[in-house]
Amino acid sequence: MTTAHEFTAKTITGSDKKLEDYKGQVLLIVNVASKCGLTPQYFGLEALNKEYRGRGLRILGFPANEFGGQEPGSESEIKAFCESRYAVTFDMFGKVVVKGAEIHPLFAWLAGETGGDIKWNFGKFLVGKNGEILARFEPNIEPDAAELTQAIEKALDG
Repeated sequence: MTTAHEFTAKTITGSDKKLEDYKGQVLLIVNVASKCGLTPQYFGLEALNKEYRGRGLRILGFPANEFGGQEPGSESEIKAFCESRYAVTFDMFGKVVVKGAEIHPLFAWLAGETGGDIKWNFGKFLVGKNGEILARFEPNIEPDAAELTQAIEKALDG
């Protein structure tokens, strides 16, 4: 069986990061964008990071430009934007393709296991401590939505 821990991705600073480094932690994997109507969700994601990081939640942001060209910047521009505008401290990764022929293997797996293509920026995938997908939350589900926070707490307690 495939788990999230089998994948590797580039960090926003260009280093390879094995997701197996997150074993034993709960992951919220999110495809993000800087010029989207949903971009203010960065505030909510950072709030989740602050509230739950000490209990073992890791938020992984993956910039993607598939939806309306809303992530046109370079990794350094994205990093600076996220830190200066939204005070992001959670783990950010390099730009990836989350839909179509060049899709990153992690997102091909996430989408394939949860009902199909990612629909827009800020799709969220909750992954358990063992690397298995627990839930998918569509972009319109805000980071502070009860259904998301309850799923995070259940995963952390499990």
